[in-house]
Amino acid sequence: MRSVCTFWRCVTVLGGLAALLLPLAGAAAALSRDDPAPRPFGADCDVVVEGSRATAYCHNSYLDTDRVQLHVECARWWDVDADSSPVDVAATAHATLTERCWKEIQAAWVSHVRVP
Repeated sequence: MRSVCTFWRCVTVLGGLAALLLPLAGAAAALSRDDPAPRPFGADCDVVVEGSRATAYCHNSYLDTDRVQLHVECARWWDVDADSSPVDVAATAHATLTERCWKEIQAAWVSHVRVP
């Protein structure tokens, strides 16, 4: 038995293939456009914990101003966690942030927000 490709069967097969391949071509075109890379951002901060005191030393080597804030989580349930006041660190600037607990520190970290 030989295979016969009628006109409508061929059109249906070609239409199905086109429907499958066209979205792939559109996705490739969307990926190939030249979007600018995001500008680097964020001050480099080192957090040092000594006993019940945490200190963050931050330096911003990028152009955009970074608003940094030190957060300290205390180990004891009765000890209140602390957040420092936010500090704007401009390009090439340094900032030192300090917070403390009454007893031990469980965790300390710095949050960053891009200043418009």
